[in-house]
Order: sequence, then C-alpha cells, then structure tokens
Amino acid sequence: MSAGDWKSRPEGGGPLAYRAIFFIADRGGRAVARLALYPIVAFYLLVRGPERRASRAYLARALGRPAGLIDVARHIHTFAATILDRVFMLRQGMDRFDVELRGLESLEALLDRGQGVLLLGSHLGSFEALRVLARRRPQLRVKVVLDRGHNAVLMRMLDALDPQMAANVIDAGQDGPSIALQIKHATDEGAIVAMLADRAGPGEPATTAEFLGAGAPFPTSPWLIAAALKLPVALAFGLYRGGARYELVFEPFCEALSIERRERPARLAALVQRYAERLQHHARCAPYNWFNFYDFWQADEASYLSRGAARRDPGAAAGGDVAARRAG
Repeated sequence: MSAGDWKSRPEGGGPLAYRAIFFIADRGGRAVARLALYPIVAFYLLVRGPERRASRAYLARALGRPAGLIDVARHIHTFAATILDRVFMLRQGMDRFDVELRGLESLEALLDRGQGVLLLGSHLGSFEALRVLARRRPQLRVKVVLDRGHNAVLMRMLDALDPQMAANVIDAGQDGPSIALQIKHATDEGAIVAMLADRAGPGEPATTAEFLGAGAPFPTSPWLIAAALKLPVALAFGLYRGGARYELVFEPFCEALSIERRERPARLAALVQRYAERLQHHARCAPYNWFNFYDFWQADEASYLSRGAARRDPGAAAGGDVAARRAG
C-alpha cells in the first residue's frame, strides 16, 4: 500500500469495532474495556493483512531486528489502547491519567510572548494527551488541524463525547488558503495550533527525508504554512507508556520561520530532515507507539519517484504561495 493510498483504508477495526469499544467503555469502565482490546488485536492479526505487514516492516526498522507476531500484536494493542483512552480523556478529563511533562518550559516561553505557536506532532503516540495543558494554563486555547473526512465515524463519536473539541478543530479537508486563514486567526489570538507533520495526503506536496534507514515522503505543507505566517514552531510527542501512563514531550524547533523563494527547496528539505530525525529518535525510544499502518517507505520506488519528482519541484509549493498571499 503506497503512502498515497492510506486514506483508502479505514483505521482501526471499522465502525462496528468503534461502537463496540464505546459501548463497553460506557457500561464497564476502563478496566473492562481494556480486556475487550484483545479480541480486537486478534481481529487485526487475522484479517488485516496490509496493516500486519506494514507493522512488521516498520518494527524491523525501529527495533533493529526481525519483528515477530508478538511484536505486531503489541504494536496493534498499543494503538487500540490509545484510541480507548481518548474516550476517557474526552469524557472524564485527564485526572485518571499519569502524564509526565518534559520540555514544557520551552513551549511556555514562546506562549509568554503573546504570539501563537504551530505545534507539530505525528502519528507517534497520542495527540489527545495535549489536553493536559489545560491543567497548567486553563486560559490557553488549542486548535487541532484534522481531516474530518478521514475516519468520519470515529470523529463523530468523539465529537459527541466533547462538543467543545469539535469547535476547536480546523478541518484539514478544506483548501489550503482556508486552512491557512483559520490558523492565522487562531495564532493571532495567541492560540496553539497543533497539526500532524508525518503523513502526506494524496496530491499533497512532499519531499523525501531519511527516516529509519531509508528515504520516505514527508509533507511540506506544515512548513510552508509556518513560513507564510512567520510562526514559531515546536514539536510535541505524546507517548503511551502503558497502563494509564503517558509522557508528553515538547521540543523547541525554530523561531518565527521565514523562507526566501530562491532557497525554498533546500530549506524545506533541511527542515523536513530535522523533523524526521527527531521523529526517528522518539520512534526508536517508543517503537510500539508508531501508528502509520501502511507502507510508509513506498515499496514501489519507481512509482514513488515518478510521482515525487513533480512534488519536489519548486513549483509544487504554489499552494504555499497562495496561502501566503491570502494570509498576509
């Protein structure tokens, strides 16, 4: 399965599995619901061949050894556990979770300037753990850029648990200028805007970075938006550590980003590579937290290179130019 095809497959076990998890969580509580994760893991192992193979291929890179079925089962269980925890985080808040914060001072230093921050995450761990920031800064607004059209069933269920969350989502399914304008409005008011920066959608501009031993496509849109809006960028990793424990790591990345047109390809490549290196570091520290269950490295290299050549051309960043003109 190529990177461009990840939207064509549903994440998780599909609508029935999500409804089952929500029902059990509602009736039995977290302890009982966690027991229900085991048949879901078994379903994945038996039925979802592409995801199983993608998991094994990724784990071999992250672990530095061949990955066995037990490794794949642990990987899938970690994913299912974080989905389940999202239910309880939205319904009952963060009080029942033990979240260790690292590097928060660097993020707070940016926020104390009164300017918004672009907070880049990944499909490594749980972005929902960001809710713990409300404990430290109750007045802080956090907007999250998400594609509502992908995995729509899960999104509707989560929105029903916390309607306020729905109000704080910037729909990534919109056109680029609309997304940029909403991000600008939020950051002008001092908000954090969180978005994922490790998965390029079909037709989205991308560049190749070295990641876990091979080149992989990463989106350039987050960096184009940050440059167009002159935003400081920080990284966030919400790592699941088992039980009810999470580790929320913040890292400063760059001050207000600015990229000259003539240096755009080289600067974008350098920024994406730096991001990929930090992602690689945390993926190796918490390998079972990686939730990109598709062929991230593009097994069909010829197909990828033919598609990627156009994306790596400076003209592919035209969408960033439009965003800059509309947001400026």
